Amino acid sequence: MMKPVHASRCGDFATQYLDMRAPRSRAFLYGVCALLFAVCVAATLIACGSMSTMDDMPMFGGWAMSMTWMPMCGRSWPGVAARFVGMWVVMMIAMMLPSLAPVLWRYDEALRRAGHARAALMTLLAGVGYFAVWAALGAALFVFGATLAALEMRMPAASRAVPVAAGVIVLSAGALQLTALKARYLRCCRHAAQSGLHALPARAVAAIRYGVRLGLHCCVCCASLTAVLAVAGVMDLRAMAAVTVAITLERVAPHGEFIARVIGFLVIGAGLFMIVRAASLV
Repeated sequence: MMKPVHASRCGDFATQYLDMRAPRSRAFLYGVCALLFAVCVAATLIACGSMSTMDDMPMFGGWAMSMTWMPMCGRSWPGVAARFVGMWVVMMIAMMLPSLAPVLWRYDEALRRAGHARAALMTLLAGVGYFAVWAALGAALFVFGATLAALEMRMPAASRAVPVAAGVIVLSAGALQLTALKARYLRCCRHAAQSGLHALPARAVAAIRYGVRLGLHCCVCCASLTAVLAVAGVMDLRAMAAVTVAITLERVAPHGEFIARVIGFLVIGAGLFMIVRAASLV
């Protein structure tokens, strides 16, 4: 007669099986993220190259406004908005994937260890929910930027104040990096990236909700650096690269809170320099 297999031994076999599958699922997830990252970087480079062919509009105050905020070549406002949000999402994928990939892997691993068969699909939906939040932020940013651009074109006084206002925004963004609010949300983001997750229900709504919650935390955590990017130019490759490195370092590198503070002091210095330079030109 065959001896019955003890339940604990069955559990051990299941654990060993999942441990054997973990490296393969991890390699697959990171491979997909790397491919998506490469595609979005290429698309961002192409978009920035096309925008560089358009001359910026000289404005009162000695600065030039990007044509990102204005309809060109007979395009309508909805078309310009859709184009901006599309480019924004592609940029955010390229910028946020280096720090998001470890979080998605932890989520995928938690689902697989809980025995969910659709872990890959749930992880994909979590990513969709995450970037949906960034897409909404991009839409709000476009409305604000387009409104501000129209105001600057109609009011020379507002245009002349832009260089100083930009410096004040950058200075404030650096100060925000030093606050307890930044530290709290950064700890939440680092905890999601560096520790395991509790078993989550394998439902599409739950996965999207998890991604949306993660995206909201991330947007608050990155508010200061996003403001710096908006001031420097959302289509400026150097600004995008610098912000990407800063976000990745404070999220995944050791001593992330210390790195965030160092970044804050650097941003404060840049803001002060911008204010002094703008004031000297008045």
